Amino acid sequence: MLLFLINLVQNKQFMKLLLFFLLMPFGLIFGQDNGHYGGKSAGMGHASVTLSDVWSTHHNQAGLGWLEDASAGVFFQNKFLLKELNYMGFAYAHPIKSGTFGISFTNFGSSLYGESKVGLGYGMKFSDKITGGVQLNYQNTRIANNYGSHSGITAELGMQAFLTDNFMLAVHLFNPTRSKLNDYNDERIPTIIRLGLNYQFSDKVMTTLEAEKDLLNQPIFRAGLEYKTNDLIYLRAGIGTNPTLASFGFGLNLDNVQIDIAAAYHQTLGFAPELSLNYLFGNKKESKP
Repeated sequence: MLLFLINLVQNKQFMKLLLFFLLMPFGLIFGQDNGHYGGKSAGMGHASVTLSDVWSTHHNQAGLGWLEDASAGVFFQNKFLLKELNYMGFAYAHPIKSGTFGISFTNFGSSLYGESKVGLGYGMKFSDKITGGVQLNYQNTRIANNYGSHSGITAELGMQAFLTDNFMLAVHLFNPTRSKLNDYNDERIPTIIRLGLNYQFSDKVMTTLEAEKDLLNQPIFRAGLEYKTNDLIYLRAGIGTNPTLASFGFGLNLDNVQIDIAAAYHQTLGFAPELSLNYLFGNKKESKP
């Protein structure tokens, strides 16, 4: 028995996984906390509440209001190179005359622990400078053995507003009703508010700042930078706190196909790579920001 425990402790994958779960209560990813995704967002430290693309179905449904063409996307993320911590999903946005509908699905984890989320959202323009959006989600948490599977319904709402031609303010609220996941111990899905700023220095340079706070944990701060080298290549970098992370990535704009690759780095747990593919139907009209 002693030899078995010694071998287990010496196994680097086991220790990394153990450390990950020990750090979960401090805000990495656990308990349906609305984790972030999309290669563009990941490359910018997930300071994404001000962005507008198909992933607005998750980051901030107000971003759907700027879209002019239908788009679809898939993503794959791996937390710290552990197969038990795979995160994947897809999203689709479809504009109509009055606004844009979006649907999304995500799945995280393994047979031992897993989370999934299905969402239906809608975003619309109130003016040339202001958009708003809402969404309803069905969320499920699965844990092996005695916990089983539990589900809940959550809502989201958000707003994006240009204060000047180059300066945007955005806010997003996730689960304002504090939906319950399990009657035992009054287990509830977190309520999270995000506030962000976006400044477009030029056609080539964009910066984002963001603060996130839920009811239980310390606030998280993020910052991101995107540099457009030409019409083909975008370079990105970002930082975040709680836990401290640094990220980098790039995007390839191939006509109607967008390929975004990024990775975040934690000094203890290592790398978390991410890949997303977006397809834009129609005339390749760019959205704001």
